[in-house]
Amino acid sequence: MIRFLQRRWRWLCVTAVAGTLLAPCAGAWIFGTLYCAPSNHPVRLPQDLAVEPVAFPSASGATISGWLVATNASRGVVILQHGVHSSKSSLVERARFLSQAGYAVLLYDFQAHGESVGKRITFGFLESRDAQAAVAFVKNRFPGKPVGVVGISLGAAAAALAQPPLDVQALVFESMFPTIVDATKDRMEIQLGPLSRWLSPLLTAQLPLRGGCGVDDLRPAVCVEKITAPKLFLAGTRDRETKIAEAEAMFQRAAEPKEFVPIDGARHEDLLNFSPGQYKPLILNFLEAHLK
Repeated sequence: MIRFLQRRWRWLCVTAVAGTLLAPCAGAWIFGTLYCAPSNHPVRLPQDLAVEPVAFPSASGATISGWLVATNASRGVVILQHGVHSSKSSLVERARFLSQAGYAVLLYDFQAHGESVGKRITFGFLESRDAQAAVAFVKNRFPGKPVGVVGISLGAAAAALAQPPLDVQALVFESMFPTIVDATKDRMEIQLGPLSRWLSPLLTAQLPLRGGCGVDDLRPAVCVEKITAPKLFLAGTRDRETKIAEAEAMFQRAAEPKEFVPIDGARHEDLLNFSPGQYKPLILNFLEAHLK
């Protein structure tokens, strides 16, 4: 009887330990599956903005679906790049005020987003190739015109990670994560508390299998050290997904010329919607200064 109880106790202990170890792994795998899954869906044409549907190939393997606002290109061309699990429809308000200011505007869906097909989201690895394709498209469509890029979160990371650096005259990085490791830790902390930051390797270890890349391939903070085009960094002071201290440290690493503007009170959100009175002059003044 005693031996039976001892064996039963050992079995219970092994089961408890195994459950303790496997539960976080299983949870991380499920989270990784959901976060990397394609975010495809139909995107309605805006009713009050004259857009031309366009498509162009990308080295990511996708045919990119975009909208071109070409009613005016007197000041140059601006490419707009959305955040993760979003689409070009989230960029319409930016396209509207930029078009009114005299710019042609391209807004498009990254691979595995909106109407651009793809197998998985790669947090800037494949999306950076879409950014290169977008620049090539507008340069072919508007030869000789200066080009700027406004990227939001994933869109900013894709612009920074492009190799070679994007051949543009101005870059706006909104709410950009410094590295995928930092981004994962911050999001784990939001979901499960500060102690969960140590679980981040359970997610980043999935990158080679899911995205064909590793943590060293997703470090915008390293890439901005070599980007010599003028750069404007925007960050919310209450952003928990990319903390303001992380954004400031990344800015310090960036090559000149550069500017940093904290948006007081903003979280990881649409900065135009949060503070249009501050956002629009910032963007227009920066582009006017450098798209010449």
